[in-house]
Amino acid sequence: MILFHCADLLWATRVKLAAEDLGILARPVRTMEMLEARLADSDIHGLIVDLESGALGIELIERVVGLGEGSWAGDNEIRVVAYGPHVAEEALEAAREAGAWRVLARGAFANGLGGILRELEAGG
Repeated sequence: MILFHCADLLWATRVKLAAEDLGILARPVRTMEMLEARLADSDIHGLIVDLESGALGIELIERVVGLGEGSWAGDNEIRVVAYGPHVAEEALEAAREAGAWRVLARGAFANGLGGILRELEAGG
């Protein structure tokens, strides 16, 4: 399963529909509690984070990659893809520092969404 955290409904719908078209199960996480619940009861292969969600986006990344307090420590690596506006250099760098596997400008993310979903689903 792929998890996604998007700052707005338009992007959430876009990710969800692209995953459905590929036959990939994708579910939203809107809060840290939702992330914890999904991690506890599902086989998660990847997390997509919209960096326009601010501090919560970085917190989700840190939690999944194991840098945050009480981080998820599983046997399976969960890859994180973060995306945001190309002008949001600080947010993009913060995602890299938090341990995101791939950090992309929004345009690159949109253009490569299908391939990104396939890569995440395939796992490490």
